[in-house]
Amino acid sequence: MIAALRAELARTNFAGREVSLAEGALVVAGTCALARRTGRPLDLLALAGIGGLGLLDDLLEPHQRRAGRPVSKGLRGHLASLRSGRVTTGAAKALGIPALALLAAAGGPAPRGGAMVPVDAALTAGCANLANLLDLRPGRALKAVLPPAALLALTAGQDERARSGARLAVAALLPGAFALPADLREHGMLGDAGANVLGAAVGAAATRTLPAPARLALLGGVVALTLASEKVSFSAVIDRTPALRALDRAGRLPVPSRAVDGSAGPGTTDGPAAPSEPPRSSSDPDDAEEAR
Repeated sequence: MIAALRAELARTNFAGREVSLAEGALVVAGTCALARRTGRPLDLLALAGIGGLGLLDDLLEPHQRRAGRPVSKGLRGHLASLRSGRVTTGAAKALGIPALALLAAAGGPAPRGGAMVPVDAALTAGCANLANLLDLRPGRALKAVLPPAALLALTAGQDERARSGARLAVAALLPGAFALPADLREHGMLGDAGANVLGAAVGAAATRTLPAPARLALLGGVVALTLASEKVSFSAVIDRTPALRALDRAGRLPVPSRAVDGSAGPGTTDGPAAPSEPPRSSSDPDDAEEAR
């Protein structure tokens, strides 16, 4: 049974190395355990649901592909599937994550502000999706999530809302920090489950600790990046920008030459591959962890 579970969780990343989705499952478990400290049952429910939807996508989508069933790609592809009456695991996430985020936002500590509840829900869901979109290479999503999580965890708030936000930030910070070495060394991978839950926890923390203008500005940035991802390759942009490229590759293993020359395995790319980075060996442009 253990061997079967290990095989089910195994994936081949963009460099042709075998990694395990167990990392993402453990991140979900750790984040949910720490989220209990907020004292808000809906926080735990939302994060567990978001992690569960991600894990469902991680596990079922490869089976659908191997069975020859059509697999939608990108947000537009999932929405198109819904319009045609076909519910994919990605479409389930596209519907379920915002619904769970709205549940948590509506049940958060006061003061919530009636008009800000849907904004807070959108920010939480948007951050969950953006973390997934960024996770196309080892450590990339974690490098994006951990600094804001650390800043939000240090927020010195006196009311219940701010304290719950700081605890949500810690719920992302600690599991993410523990996962970073394995992720960089390509022993494990976050998967949709890990990336979604960490992004959602940081987004929810921001909704509890930042003032309304900052939340609106942050949501605008998240939406802009999400829309850009439908047209632009994040990996190509990062590789063309020296500072981003250096940060992205810090702590990572060298890419094997067999991956650079394209022999690491078949797969789609997340845009034009840069000469020094191989195409990703993945299934779905918005399945960020499988992408790497």
